[in-house]
Amino acid sequence: MYFYNQLIFAMKNLCLLFVMAGFIVACGPQIYKAATLEQSKKKVRTVAIIPFAAHIDIRKLPKGVTEESIHDSEVKTGYDLQNQVYSEFLKRSSKDKYTVKFQDIDKTNALLKKNNITYDNLGEKQKSELCKLLNVDAIISGNIKMSKPMSDGAAVAIGVIFGSWGTTNETTVSLNIHDVTDELQWKYDHIDSGSVGSSSERLAKSLMVNVSRKFPYKMEQ
Repeated sequence: MYFYNQLIFAMKNLCLLFVMAGFIVACGPQIYKAATLEQSKKKVRTVAIIPFAAHIDIRKLPKGVTEESIHDSEVKTGYDLQNQVYSEFLKRSSKDKYTVKFQDIDKTNALLKKNNITYDNLGEKQKSELCKLLNVDAIISGNIKMSKPMSDGAAVAIGVIFGSWGTTNETTVSLNIHDVTDELQWKYDHIDSGSVGSSSERLAKSLMVNVSRKFPYKMEQ
């Protein structure tokens, strides 16, 4: 009976491990690769990183917070993520030996402004059009969605006013690569939680830890 009980206990633990492993995989990063990625990689030498499209999910505005201030915070977050992701790519480029160069984001943003492309209408432009305007072979774009607990209105107000967010329910970041054909070649979905705000820097580092390992434009070892 003793050995029978021990066997049952071991089997239960094994089942629990399988369930936990399945949960971890289900919650892990999701990566999409187009069937044409390998062909596209042969033609891509210069990449531009554009401002991220940010969305702060607030169902009810706290007192003293306006839709305009939320939008301003989204714009700031979008440009902050562009800057931080660019910086992280530069830091890792020599170590990871990328096969592409990254256009300076100051040049990217200056060219966007010169062509009357703003943060608000950037999403309306085709990636092939942006490649041509920026004189690059591919575009890295991103989406970030931040969800706040609605009971924590004070923290929302502080985040909007001072640019520093407290705890969030969840932060979802997607990093996308399109080439001159307009086709999505590669996509990486990253889910973060906890404190984001101080944070574009922390969030970018968290994102890039895995992106740098999976980034398609790396020299083969």
